[in-house]
Amino acid sequence: MKSFAILAATAVLGFTVSGCDSQAENEVEQTAEAIDQRAEAEADLLEASEAGGPNEAAAEQRADQIRRDGEETKDHLEDEADTMDATPQ
Repeated sequence: MKSFAILAATAVLGFTVSGCDSQAENEVEQTAEAIDQRAEAEADLLEASEAGGPNEAAAEQRADQIRRDGEETKDHLEDEADTMDATPQ
């Protein structure tokens, strides 16, 4: 999950420097959605790889955490994007 946080921070910093207009806001929101979708795919893959096995329950719990982390990262980035146009440069 550290990779999600690093990617999120990099995205926000990069778009902050790039001018913070509505185009940048849209790009941050698109990045946020992509991060969430990646987390969903990672969680689905984890569950599928452990389905029916002895680690199935643990994998499901980990997958749920991955989904929550992806959603939290997305929400945080979207909140940051919402303030981008409102912040004077």
